[in-house]
Amino acid sequence: MSDFLEGGCYCTALRYRATSVFDAGYCHCSICRRFTGTPALTWFNVPASDFSLLCGSPSGFRSSEHFTRCFCPRCGTHVFGRDDRAPSGKVGFELISVAIGTLDHPERVTPKVHQWWASRIPWYSVQDGLPRFEDGTLTHPSTRR
Repeated sequence: MSDFLEGGCYCTALRYRATSVFDAGYCHCSICRRFTGTPALTWFNVPASDFSLLCGSPSGFRSSEHFTRCFCPRCGTHVFGRDDRAPSGKVGFELISVAIGTLDHPERVTPKVHQWWASRIPWYSVQDGLPRFEDGTLTHPSTRR
């Protein structure tokens, strides 16, 4: 298997490649739930320098004051997003947040954390023992157990 990850939208008009994974997890916030129609969105973060579009031009939707979601203008699949805030004050370090379900081989990326745990849907049973963060502020992946 290759050292990179590829994926795209449902209709294949939008395709991407990621050459690293910085972090991965579940987001339980109400915005992700509403945007995806699921109880939680699974995502992985990749440094912007390690992410490239192979084909297509996404449409963007500003879902909050700091986050733009990018989706296929043809089929509507939410593929990735961009957070305007640099993590932990690292200026110039931009992360792209990619929906794990858009990967050609989603089994290659395993979620490591739950964020916005306080916003979760109570009937969505999660028994994995991963670290849980009540809001969207995560510690650096290297500092977690």
